[in-house]
This record gives sequence, C-alpha cells and structure tokens, in this order.
Amino acid sequence: MEKRKFTYAHPNIIEEKRIKEVRALSYLERLERLFVLIEISQTMSKASKSNLTQDARTNS
Repeated sequence: MEKRKFTYAHPNIIEEKRIKEVRALSYLERLERLFVLIEISQTMSKASKSNLTQDARTNS
C-alpha cells in the first residue's frame, strides 16, 4: 500500500480516486479490507464501552 498524502482536492475527485483504487483490487484484497474495518470497529466499540464502565465506577 502506498503512502497517502493530504490532498485538498474537491471531495468528488477524492471519491472518484478511491472508487478507482477499490475497483483495481482483487476480491481477496477487498475482503481483507472489509475484515480490517470490522475488526477496528469492534475494537473501538469495546474500548468505548470499557471507558464508559470505568467512568461510571469513578463517578459513583
């Protein structure tokens, strides 16, 4: 995966580039990206719940 640079282009242009990039990937690469997103989402959800539980304990 190449390094990403910040770009200040119009959002439509950025979206078009992302779509082209994803279409160029194989099915397996797309699936791997999906699993990474799911894993990150679950990790963040667990961390959020953990922080809420800790905050509730310290405030009571």
